[in-house]
Amino acid sequence: MIDFRSDTVTKPSKEMMEAMFSAPVGDDVFSEDPTINELQQFAAKMFGKEDALFCSSGTQTNQIAINVHVQPGSEVICHEESHIYKYEGGGIAKNSGASVRLLQGDRGRLTVDAIAKWVNPDDVHFPTTQLVSLEDTSNRGGGAIYNFEDIQKIKKFCVANNLPLHLDGARLMNALVETKIDPKVYGAEFNSISLCLSKGLGAPVGSVLIGTKDFIKKARRVRKVFGGGMRQAGIIAAGGLYALKNNVDRLLIDHQHAQQLERTLNQLNWVKEVISVETNIVVVILNDYSKRDEIISKLAEQGIRVMAFGEGMLRLVTHLDVSSNEIDQTSEILRKLNV
Repeated sequence: MIDFRSDTVTKPSKEMMEAMFSAPVGDDVFSEDPTINELQQFAAKMFGKEDALFCSSGTQTNQIAINVHVQPGSEVICHEESHIYKYEGGGIAKNSGASVRLLQGDRGRLTVDAIAKWVNPDDVHFPTTQLVSLEDTSNRGGGAIYNFEDIQKIKKFCVANNLPLHLDGARLMNALVETKIDPKVYGAEFNSISLCLSKGLGAPVGSVLIGTKDFIKKARRVRKVFGGGMRQAGIIAAGGLYALKNNVDRLLIDHQHAQQLERTLNQLNWVKEVISVETNIVVVILNDYSKRDEIISKLAEQGIRVMAFGEGMLRLVTHLDVSSNEIDQTSEILRKLNV
């Protein structure tokens, strides 16, 4: 079975497993797990920040960050398709008692002009705007990468308006290997960064939240309150550390594979459009929306797993567990598919 449903389906390599099996461990709630401490220091240094916090998931790192940044009754500005709003179980409201201001933007990306219009005035009738959150790459935008100049403009606006800027960087390394922007330069634009280790980087579990020492101290307390304190979790942190040290540059292979699938799909008469591929996500818009589930079933019968991505849409995500030969095989199956 060739699984394109998500890059979360990756399994640790033999080398990663060996690193996990041999990892020294301790009690992380006491900050005594040496492998977790090394991962946190490595991630923080990579982005030019003071500290980091290892958590079980990207949803957890995002929700902790939001909880630190905002107060109940305040408002978070984000894109209407952002993961923190659509796919985190209503956590902004449940965990932090905050509302959201949902904005539109090209393929999940916001501009400073769009944000500036919706910062609430100092008026008791409105929630206080307390956070701006971006997502890079944008999942619902088909892996679209932010223009760094747009991020810089947003940051300048946020500083002028005393607003922290958070990044949901679930697939951030996919963006950075394409743009070749130094992570330290990129990281300087954000007050907090959530970086997922279990997607294209290939670790089995975990994300890191990155920021200042003071921010991470507060985040550690919130993690405990959310039930996220882990003990001898260096076993899984070692997978994330291995991923950051060894699996970043190879993300370009996944992008090349996605581009190959894009070229194949654009030749098929049952495909209306493939959203321009920028990283490892391929979003297909069908000519006949009613055929979506039929196509998914037919591909599954031939050993290809893809995911529905909305009405008349399919998503294929490339990752390190899909080889070049399997991309060739998939392309051939797609060409011969009788729809």
